[in-house]
Amino acid sequence: MTETPSPHVIDADTLSGGLKPIRQVILSLGSNLGDREANLQGAIDALRDTPDVVVVDVSPVYETEPIGGPDESGPYLNVVLLADSTLGVDLLLERAHAVEQAFGRERSVPGAPRTLDVDLITYGQKTIETDELTIPHPRAHERAFVLAPWLDIERDAVLPGHGPVAELLAKVGTEGVTKLDIELQ
Repeated sequence: MTETPSPHVIDADTLSGGLKPIRQVILSLGSNLGDREANLQGAIDALRDTPDVVVVDVSPVYETEPIGGPDESGPYLNVVLLADSTLGVDLLLERAHAVEQAFGRERSVPGAPRTLDVDLITYGQKTIETDELTIPHPRAHERAFVLAPWLDIERDAVLPGHGPVAELLAKVGTEGVTKLDIELQ
């Protein structure tokens, strides 16, 4: 784990002997079905158990109102993880989807309630746009449920292409976003 992750810091691949950059990544986790707290803790544990992913910090838990989706959608619990990873972005996204699936995530109706949502917000300072993935996350700059917990664990955070997280949060406000007295590990 690096104190200040940098794409120039490298880690040796023990199988090939090749060198891989360590990237700081931000992941946003949310749940509004079932045992929301257990879903989030399970996802954190699964990501922590992922080879080549080191969870550096976990934000406090926030409860937030759902955005879009059916009227019967209940509130979400949200956390943000700061991690160091040598996984390629495609493998990291694949792992995020596998963790969602392990917790019963169904991808049916956009905005529908879900047991678990794992979004890759940033991948180092990279900008990526493919059919499967856009980095930084295309709506992170307007979502207080990402910005507020992120700011709790990284006071000087900057969302590439959008600016300081503190300024973005000040712009969108924190209405409907409540910090809870719950700490996940």
